[in-house]
Amino acid sequence: MSGHNKWSTIKHKKGKADAARGRVFTRLIKEMTVAARMGGGDENGNPRLRSAVAAAKAANMPLDNITRAIKRGTGELEGVTYEECTYEGYGPDGAALLVDVVTDSKNRTVAEIRKLIGKYNGKFAEPGSVSWIFKKRGRLLVTGANMTEDKMTELALEGGADDVVFDAEGCEIFCEPSAIEPLRAVYTAAGLSVDEAGLVQVPSTSAKLEGGSARTMMHLMEALDEHDDVQNVWTNADLPDDVEDSDE
Repeated sequence: MSGHNKWSTIKHKKGKADAARGRVFTRLIKEMTVAARMGGGDENGNPRLRSAVAAAKAANMPLDNITRAIKRGTGELEGVTYEECTYEGYGPDGAALLVDVVTDSKNRTVAEIRKLIGKYNGKFAEPGSVSWIFKKRGRLLVTGANMTEDKMTELALEGGADDVVFDAEGCEIFCEPSAIEPLRAVYTAAGLSVDEAGLVQVPSTSAKLEGGSARTMMHLMEALDEHDDVQNVWTNADLPDDVEDSDE
């Protein structure tokens, strides 16, 4: 899980800069549109949409933008039709990659993702080649005053979580996908802020990268994350703690 957590931390920091450029808004609008199309426009009956709307509000997205995105998904407003897909690949030294995209042109996007992976000494892979390494899990990022390890663990057990990880950004809680909403309710009732809640891909094995391979992998992950159609990037790469400071 170390590779997953390392990239989560890096991406969280990057997200602050992305928000200033509007990248986060674009991703959230796509997510809300797709969620509404698949599960309807009622947040109460659509957990995926509820999580996306909560993230949009946390990013200070105007309510009009949120409403339009949902209505495009339900067909009440005309708009672009997006498709979801996941591409698989290998980074430097065989590190596994999963790339989730939402696109209005699969042919264009697959060609661009293939080119990006190849540019950084990676290899595009066939479906199923690396996805077996990952397991879909629920993840919540919880913050708030007076958080203690004992209290967070107690609430995690009450809500059905199976792992609690503390880091500089707050507390990550991992669970079965079905436990996301019960856990959100438990932490919210306790007066804590659930900043993020959704599905993640957690690798069962890790690939330790060092030196030039780690830096190249870092650049690949950043390039993929900056692509307009990419929603999430997952890897089993275990990167050194100082990879961000070793960019010679």
